[in-house]
Amino acid sequence: MLGSFFELSVWSRDVAASAAFWEGLGFTQGVVGDTWPHRCAVLHDDRLALGLHAYEFDSPSLTWVRPGLAEALPELRALGLAFEFAKTGPDEFHEAGFRDPAGQVVTLLEARTWSPGPTRPPLATLLGHFREYRYATADPAAVTAFWETLGLVQDLDGPRAIATGITLAPRSGLGAPVLAFEQDDLAAAAARLGERGYAVDADAGVVRLGAPDGLQIVIESAEG
Repeated sequence: MLGSFFELSVWSRDVAASAAFWEGLGFTQGVVGDTWPHRCAVLHDDRLALGLHAYEFDSPSLTWVRPGLAEALPELRALGLAFEFAKTGPDEFHEAGFRDPAGQVVTLLEARTWSPGPTRPPLATLLGHFREYRYATADPAAVTAFWETLGLVQDLDGPRAIATGITLAPRSGLGAPVLAFEQDDLAAAAARLGERGYAVDADAGVVRLGAPDGLQIVIESAEG
């Protein structure tokens, strides 16, 4: 319905510095095309792609690729989606955006804007395996129910909505958006990050570190 999940798009105030942060953790740069007039970079592993954009928008955005976007908009509007913008002119790259009930921005693109590079991304970076994207809401159950109407699958073990390429975990009581990863040995993970110069906070079975552009990172036990 929405298409294929593509990237978590982020407004980056300093694309070069942000890219260096993620590369230092083991992420691989994608090959960016010439679709966007602004500077951008993509960093990805085998489960998460971060699009870093030197362009001001309400960030981050959950971004999907939906071929035939212009033709699909009437069907999506019939589901109750209120698009805040829809660029579908004959000389425009087609894109449209709406918000979920939590206010999370969602963007649909007509085609990919980057491709994987020649280097195969790692199965796991220094952060481990990507688990889910968490963001704030007063009603996690209502948000996951909304995503189910768009074709995602509700996780019966908690308020999560699962799609190929992303697991969404709306949570009450959160501040900044969180990228949650998992590792078998948290102490070893914290030590490796510290050796690379990353400032970490390890307590109560969780490793935390700040990321550029308003994101937070947590690493939790893979057994949790």
